Amino acid sequence: MHVFPTPPKAKQVPSARTFHGDTFTDPYEWMRDKDSADLKSYVAAENAYTSARTAGLANLRTTLFDEFRSHVQETDMSVPTRLDGYWYYARTQEGKQYGVQCRMPIRGEDDWTPPEINTNDAPGVIPGEQVILDANAEAEGHDFFQIGGMDISKDGTWLLFGVDTTGNEQYDFRIRNLDTGEQLPDELDGLAAACFTPDGRYVFATLLDDAQRPYAIRRHKVGEPVERDVIVYEEHDEKFWVGIGLSFDERNLVIGTGSKTTTEVLMLPTATPEGEFQPFIPRQEGVEYDVSFAVFEHAGEHGEDLPIAIVYHNLANPNFQIDVIDMSTARPPYRIGDGVRIVQGSPYGSEDGEKVIAGASAMPVGTPYDDSTNPQILRGVRGLAVEGIAMHEHFVALSYRANGLPKLAVMSKQQAAQDFLARHPWQFAEVNVPELDGDWDGASDDDAVNPSQLKDFEGSSARLYSIGTAGNPSYEAPRMRYMVTSYTRPGELREFDPRTGEDVLLKRANVLGSFDARDYVERRIWVPMRDGEQMPVSLVWRRDRVCAQMPMFVIGYGAYEISSDPAFSVSRLSMLDRGVLYVVPHVRGGGEMGRAWYEMGRRLNKKHTFEDFIDVTAAIQDCGLADRARTVANGGSAGGLLMGAVANMAPERFAGIEADVPFVDALTTILDPTLPLTVTEWDEWGDPLHDAETYRYMKTYTPYENAPAPGENGGARWPDGTPVTAFPKIFVTTSMNDSRVMVVEPLKWVARLQAAGLDAIIKIEAEAGHGGTSGRYAQWKQICYENAWVLAAMGIDE
Repeated sequence: MHVFPTPPKAKQVPSARTFHGDTFTDPYEWMRDKDSADLKSYVAAENAYTSARTAGLANLRTTLFDEFRSHVQETDMSVPTRLDGYWYYARTQEGKQYGVQCRMPIRGEDDWTPPEINTNDAPGVIPGEQVILDANAEAEGHDFFQIGGMDISKDGTWLLFGVDTTGNEQYDFRIRNLDTGEQLPDELDGLAAACFTPDGRYVFATLLDDAQRPYAIRRHKVGEPVERDVIVYEEHDEKFWVGIGLSFDERNLVIGTGSKTTTEVLMLPTATPEGEFQPFIPRQEGVEYDVSFAVFEHAGEHGEDLPIAIVYHNLANPNFQIDVIDMSTARPPYRIGDGVRIVQGSPYGSEDGEKVIAGASAMPVGTPYDDSTNPQILRGVRGLAVEGIAMHEHFVALSYRANGLPKLAVMSKQQAAQDFLARHPWQFAEVNVPELDGDWDGASDDDAVNPSQLKDFEGSSARLYSIGTAGNPSYEAPRMRYMVTSYTRPGELREFDPRTGEDVLLKRANVLGSFDARDYVERRIWVPMRDGEQMPVSLVWRRDRVCAQMPMFVIGYGAYEISSDPAFSVSRLSMLDRGVLYVVPHVRGGGEMGRAWYEMGRRLNKKHTFEDFIDVTAAIQDCGLADRARTVANGGSAGGLLMGAVANMAPERFAGIEADVPFVDALTTILDPTLPLTVTEWDEWGDPLHDAETYRYMKTYTPYENAPAPGENGGARWPDGTPVTAFPKIFVTTSMNDSRVMVVEPLKWVARLQAAGLDAIIKIEAEAGHGGTSGRYAQWKQICYENAWVLAAMGIDE
């Protein structure tokens, strides 16, 4: 019999929050002052309590860490990427926390074959190899260290780099001569980001306001005092964030400013860095757009290059379209919608679907979409969303989403020019990933591949790939590099030649030990929700483990149109090898099925996200595949909000819940426009400060104030006074320097649960931010700490 220590008893100081005629009395709002002696004492007590509660998992944590490390090739390097006159790559060394950035000079203008590097040699020892930045050396003396961006002048002489040593995501930038090692006295501190002009003479920096919003761009002339710096752009609308970078052809400095629903692009030729930025197309409320520039080589009437602008926007289509403008004939002012449309997404289910097809908004999101002007490969797919296009000298790559998964298509640049001039649909071909040799047959009757419990769900047994372009910074590159991975297949960097169809593997992540991807199964099924929508769900398990009443680890996010796509994880192997079923419900609020999927899980539709997660969990349990008494859920940040909500809405479905940096006091935060991110978040959650309906809606789901609390006569009770008969174990992780979800939110939530006598623990990092600790070994230990708790909550505690 385990005898647990008593959790810390947080003091209670009632504080009233009154809006729209509603008052919420918060006994733990005092925790907002993270510098107070009382809070520091309380944090130390909570960490001590968590250490005592999890002391019995020390052996399991060690086992998991050893398993993790046994699969990792610790001394390794990335595939070199050519940029200007060098091949750039990152190296890691066994025993070192951080990577080392290196480069080698190219052998000639036609050199597109990466150099072969002996990874066993120390960085900088190989003839010609130059260490650009050794993060291990830079991190000395710091408990937390993170690189916040690097830029190199076009001639390769000057390095601009930023570092964060607290976790608050404010970066101090420095300038270093890569030939001599000299560091200039220029100190550009507390920035969100920064970039060079190509000649390295100017730095354009993104500034943060008091609410951590990137709000302005400042120009700094290298070598001059920062007091002479000039603000070249300031965004006064608090819903907008600002950023700056170079255009792909490096002819323009580009400022991008945008809210969750509106964007604008401003440009300035790099040849005149002290000039004034001008909008390419002035902003239009509710319209998102981006622009890039390229040429169709020798495609003009007399063999001259044909300059073009490629505009990506959602003026007329909620899932975006791409227009190509012939810049040899077009003249400013430019408008969104100018040019020739080459692709557009599906309007079905979206709020603005009527712009495309009458009645489209009322159609199910998964209705197949067929537009005769689209490339042939996009016709008839479900949830079609256009995500971007990249145009190089020899190829054009199209990124899109279809059937709930990311997709990639490619064609030759020459064919693209012909199709554009002839006004024909562009002849893209989908990039298909070669299957593994000897892989299992998805159509097999093998119960390990197609368990009988899933027979009632629509589904596909194909592997679930994520795919996208990667490592293509050079316009002149003759071949397209792309990355592919799945839940069971380690990441691969491949190179495709659209002219010949040759597809070459450049590197596959080397998973050591006895790992074989064919030992694991992944499936995509479609589960009906309570309102009739079909939800894509990903499942992963070890093939030789029993497919019935399994312990289940179910994870979710569902916000900001971010998609939870298939990706390989070494730490997941330890769970799968112990018979755990890994499940990802692709809930609404994410972008898996395009813009409509996002719209259906935000603002006054937010509760769809929580209901979707619960419905999928229940469906997998009720069909007999998973055991509810051994089901643990996990989510972080906005996914932590999801965790808090489902704990309140369906506590009987979960044995445990891990919530990482959870956004659990959502209503309090979104009511306060002085807090970091709040005003920009109104487009995501709604504005409860000025809108009573939004306030009342958020009030029904915000986890902290809907969580159980102590009853007057003891015991845990829900806010309506009914007794709590079931509630999962709760494990929370957070960081003192988190600038996105402030530490007060998870602290208050845990204090309330503990006061109600419920099982809740919290692990608080003193020197970390929203992403947790830094350094790969520290991060591995943190993952193993979390996974040990998860396995124990499932009854797998060895």
